[in-house]
Amino acid sequence: MSIIRKWNSLSLILRILIGLVIGAALGFICPKVSWIGIPGTLFVNALKAIAPILVFVLVASSLANAKGGNAKKFSKVIILYLLSTLCAAIVSVFTSFLFPLKIPLEGEEVAEAAKEAAGYTAPEGMTGVVLNLLKSIVVNPVDALANANYIGILFWAVIIGLALKLASPGTKAALEDFAGAFSKVVHWIIACAPFGILGLVFTAVSESGLSIFATYGQLVLLLVGTMLIVALIINPMIVGSMLRRNPYPLIFRCIKASGTTAFFTRSSAANIPVNMELCKQLGLDEDLYSVSIPLGSTINMDGAAVTITIFSLAAAFTTGVHVTLPMAIFLSIVATFSACGTSGVAGGSLLLVPLGCSLFGISNDIAMQLVGVGFIVSVIQDSLETALNSSGDVVFTATAEFHEWKKQGKQLPF
Repeated sequence: MSIIRKWNSLSLILRILIGLVIGAALGFICPKVSWIGIPGTLFVNALKAIAPILVFVLVASSLANAKGGNAKKFSKVIILYLLSTLCAAIVSVFTSFLFPLKIPLEGEEVAEAAKEAAGYTAPEGMTGVVLNLLKSIVVNPVDALANANYIGILFWAVIIGLALKLASPGTKAALEDFAGAFSKVVHWIIACAPFGILGLVFTAVSESGLSIFATYGQLVLLLVGTMLIVALIINPMIVGSMLRRNPYPLIFRCIKASGTTAFFTRSSAANIPVNMELCKQLGLDEDLYSVSIPLGSTINMDGAAVTITIFSLAAAFTTGVHVTLPMAIFLSIVATFSACGTSGVAGGSLLLVPLGCSLFGISNDIAMQLVGVGFIVSVIQDSLETALNSSGDVVFTATAEFHEWKKQGKQLPF
């Protein structure tokens, strides 16, 4: 019992780090013992299972009981999401030009990955991306919950929440109690994060190890370097200019609490409960974050914009296509808006690479080979992309809230 008390006395971040180290060590020592990865699968599945109903109940409850006054903050969050995504795409243009890559597209590994990628359907131009997004809004609400379609969930939660403003006080109170109950369940699941992270790290290390760095090391380093620039330089600049103070305490807290779990779960949807818990700890308005966090998992796509831009330009450099700076900047704009539709596309950001390649006249065959390479390095690319996207949801929601606090003369918590 003393060991359990000692374990529970440690901070959650420290417990997660312990799980991370143990999982990585076991991945190298006994990679064949596959059952070690089971806690990771259970952890991610539990988060994914609770997230849709949590979002639906929280949004409906918040709107039914809302007192108003969040319109300004909400519009600021949307602007910050889009601005950061555009900046991420532009940074990717400059890092790609500074370190132009030619990616080897031959070999059995690439051929097999390209064959797997061909099983997905990439959207045909921006029209396809927008159409997929619009179709996902007006769907059967039960279907939206079952398939974790957060655009559809938000749409129906808003509609039902507004309708419930006419409900009796008892109904509103019951809905609020349900929201509190689901939040408590999330708290219990997050407490299991150290064991979940242990399993996830074990699976990642045992399946991939360091082999992807041998052939695609430069590509991985370019992706990692660019995303770190966005997370540690660009986003802090945006936050600092809004709040007029050192942004790094907020940035690092969000990366530790949100980015760490997002990196290993590789799922923005699974990280929604984690982000909502963090927003609660930061003292943010539930009426704001209950909507902005699930919406951010759809339209705040810094990492996706980086992936689309870097892979598209790498395809151009590999095939010898001459890319001018204005063309590359135009690509970054296309990447920004197409990244916002990533959630409506099966396969995520990698399936939008052919859209970027089409701007340079690169054939779909070549583009899908690049997508195949993306699948090979996805253990790093997708993990870091999700961490950047998901932690940014909290960063910019908090920034919009704290900006209003400053205007009202309230003390910020950092």
